[in-house]
Amino acid sequence: MNHPVDLDKDDDAVDTPAGHDVPADAESARRALTALRAEVAKTVVGQDPVVTGLVIALLCRGHVLLEGVPGTAKTLLIKTLSRSLDLGFKRVQFTPDLMPGDVTGSLIYDNRTAEFEFREGPVFTNLMLADEINRTPPKTQASLLEAMEERQVSVEGTARALPDPFMVCATQNPIEYEGTYPLPEAQLDRFLVKLTVPVPTRDEEISMLQRHAAGFDPRDLSAVQPVAGPAELAAGRAAVRAVHLDPKVAAYVVDLCRATRQSPSLQLGVSPRGATALLATARAWAWLSGRDYVTPDDVKALARPTLRHRVGLRPEAELEGATADGVLEGILAHVPTPR
Repeated sequence: MNHPVDLDKDDDAVDTPAGHDVPADAESARRALTALRAEVAKTVVGQDPVVTGLVIALLCRGHVLLEGVPGTAKTLLIKTLSRSLDLGFKRVQFTPDLMPGDVTGSLIYDNRTAEFEFREGPVFTNLMLADEINRTPPKTQASLLEAMEERQVSVEGTARALPDPFMVCATQNPIEYEGTYPLPEAQLDRFLVKLTVPVPTRDEEISMLQRHAAGFDPRDLSAVQPVAGPAELAAGRAAVRAVHLDPKVAAYVVDLCRATRQSPSLQLGVSPRGATALLATARAWAWLSGRDYVTPDDVKALARPTLRHRVGLRPEAELEGATADGVLEGILAHVPTPR
């Protein structure tokens, strides 16, 4: 994430205000989830902020849109994360000929029983990687909507619940748009955060090459061990729901979102769903930081990844070189911060 989310400080040094004791199970869950960065770093170099964003999405029961050029280890990142959390993982390559049933599953006639039985699709997992989601037609893209929003799949009138936890991690290439089907605003709004996966720095790329020269095989994840699991995620989610929200901070979230609707550079502002999403991610980040209350800085830190895909630039602003992140940065600078 290209924003000041940082877990580099020592968690032992985080002071919890008096009267805001963190339960032991929540504290152990926080430490376990924080340790994910080090475990993922065994295979993926230099993507700690993205791992943080993925953990925040899991805590909020949200979904993630990953954007980055090919070759930045997006698939390896999600596979490693699933192994570190001891969760199921499935990958689907979205192509123009992919059908909705290829994702959700379908009824198959069984000659032995002379009945139709449901064969689960790859969406029945914990972490589903929808690779290059913008390369498949809208009908197949829409097949994920119910799964993402309702956490179930309906086939022939029968609803089938998806596993818990469940998260869709969809990737898209920010450069090559030929032959793609851009996600509509309604579907973009279903993603909790949009994370930018950057190209590694020079030092990180050197370290990556040294690993490969020493025999590193990205298909072999035996060195990665589970450091957390569904129990820690459940404890973390309960703790996040208990994070205190001051009315002034709630008003600040609303003011930021309303400012996007009035910006002359934007033709589409943040919806009320976006405001609730920003509140959720800020609370999760506050808890991961060792606090049980949200500060305006938490809101600022998560504003860009939570809102960048929920706004639409005016054509004239795009021609002038404006970006969603740049407009949001200006709004963050001008909306008064509560004290």
